[in-house]
Amino acid sequence: MATRLHTEQWLTQAAQAKQLAPLYVIAGDETLLHIEAGDALRTAAQRLGYDEREHLELDAQSDWSTALAACQSQSLFGGQRLVEIALPTGRPGRKGGESLIQLTQYLEGRDDITVLIQLPYLNQSTLKSKWAQALQKKAIWIDAPLITRQQLPQWITQRLKQQNQHCTEDTALWLAEQVEGHLLAAHQEILKLGLLYPPGDLSLETVQAAVLNVARYDIFDLREAILCGDTQRALRIIHGLEAEGEPLPLVLWVISEELRLLAQLSATQQAGQDPRALFTRFRVFGPRQQQVQRALHRAPARLWTQSIAHAYDIDQIIKGFTPAHRLHNPWAEITRLCTRLTQALA
Repeated sequence: MATRLHTEQWLTQAAQAKQLAPLYVIAGDETLLHIEAGDALRTAAQRLGYDEREHLELDAQSDWSTALAACQSQSLFGGQRLVEIALPTGRPGRKGGESLIQLTQYLEGRDDITVLIQLPYLNQSTLKSKWAQALQKKAIWIDAPLITRQQLPQWITQRLKQQNQHCTEDTALWLAEQVEGHLLAAHQEILKLGLLYPPGDLSLETVQAAVLNVARYDIFDLREAILCGDTQRALRIIHGLEAEGEPLPLVLWVISEELRLLAQLSATQQAGQDPRALFTRFRVFGPRQQQVQRALHRAPARLWTQSIAHAYDIDQIIKGFTPAHRLHNPWAEITRLCTRLTQALA
């Protein structure tokens, strides 16, 4: 009689398997679970001495005789073989369906071959087809269903337990919300927590610190770090932007635009005029307006004009013309410029 397993059950079973069945099916639309279930089978096959692996991707228009031939033939080296048949559409067509039924017959009593059939989610109508019924009767059927947003916190908790870490329901719910219900993203964060922290309980604050510290660095975060005089944060963002391949001219443009704004505001203040019109013109409101006003009060007017000249030099370096008093590396010069600004505004 056929066996039906959830991916989590199969992962445990595969790690302990002393032999493999002739036929396996992985069905479902959850990409991560599909990958994990397939990898578990391949790892088990390698551990058990399988020395050949063949992969076929077929649909209703394919020549299904290739699948039958692959399953009927013997190993070139006289060993065991793993044959993978992917059916991304879940629709083999009439000839494909007949071939799948034949395949289940070919595999009866075989111990020199294991066949893995990979399928998407099959609706009830498809599950009642003759070929699907044949697979359900003969195969070890592994379900890889979608993990819903509501199920994700529990899944996160279970996966953390597998790496001997524990968290509260509120922490798991918070993490699920941060990854917006995406299983692959949750999986990556869980692995990261396993690398960053030892086994044991994970507090909400600990998880938040790890998750919120993930790169993607934002250019406009650099602007905020400069205005706040936060040198360490500014340098961290610069290094992150460089590592992620952010276009250097774009980074320089954001810094230069802020410097021009500050220079204009400073000149307006020195002329005894009200800068509020400029704030409206450049759409500077709320917290950013407060940061700009603070920067204007903490630094002399010459800082902005000197920094604009520095930014111009960096632009020349990017274009291949290095001024005599500057470094050849434009990222290094941006680091120098931002350090100068943050130290002046600290």
